[in-house]
Amino acid sequence: MKPINQLTSIVTPLDRVNVDTDQIIPKQFLKRIERTGFGNYLFYSWRFKEDGTPNPSFILNNPLYDGSEVLVASHNFGCGSSREHAPWALLDYGFKVIIAPSFADIFYNNCVKNGILPIRLNEENVNHLIKQSTEHQKKIFINLKEQFVQYDSEEKFTFDIDPYWKEMLLNGWDEIALTFQFEEQIAAFEKNMLNMRG
Repeated sequence: MKPINQLTSIVTPLDRVNVDTDQIIPKQFLKRIERTGFGNYLFYSWRFKEDGTPNPSFILNNPLYDGSEVLVASHNFGCGSSREHAPWALLDYGFKVIIAPSFADIFYNNCVKNGILPIRLNEENVNHLIKQSTEHQKKIFINLKEQFVQYDSEEKFTFDIDPYWKEMLLNGWDEIALTFQFEEQIAAFEKNMLNMRG
C-alpha cells in the first residue's frame, strides 16, 4: 500500500445516498482473481448505457473530474454486501479518499485495509462540498496527520480517525506489513518457546 499523508485533488461529487457495493462494482465483474483492473467497471451501471457507450450525464464521464482522487458522497456509502472488491475498484480507478457523512462499517474497514482514507464529515459540510464541486471544478486539501480537510483555502473541517487505522495509512501498511513491525519480538518469542521445549 502507498502511504497517505497530504493530498490535494479535484473533488468528484456523487450526490447519492445508500450507494451499495453492487452499484460500486456489479457482481458480474467479480470473477477476476487479481486486485487490479476493477476500476474499469466502477459504477458500471451508471457510467455506461445498455449498449456499452458512456453515459454523458454521469459525473465520472465529465472531463472536468479527470484525475480526481477524492470522491464525496452522501449517507451510508458502501452499504450492502461485504465485498472487498468495492474498495479495490475505487482505488484502481484512482480514488484515494472517500468523504461522506456515514459509511457501512465493513466497507469502512475494507477501505483502510486497502489504502483508502474514508473521512466522515457532518451532513452540512458534505452537502456544501457536493454543491460547490458540482457547480464548479474545486480542489480540496487533505492532511491525515493533522486530521483536517481544507476547501478552497477557506473552509477547514476536522475529522476523526482511529489511531490504529491512521498509523497504517500514514505508513502504507496493510495488516501483514504491520505484523512485520514486530518481527524481532516474534523471533524472540519463537526462540523462547523452542528453548522451553528443548
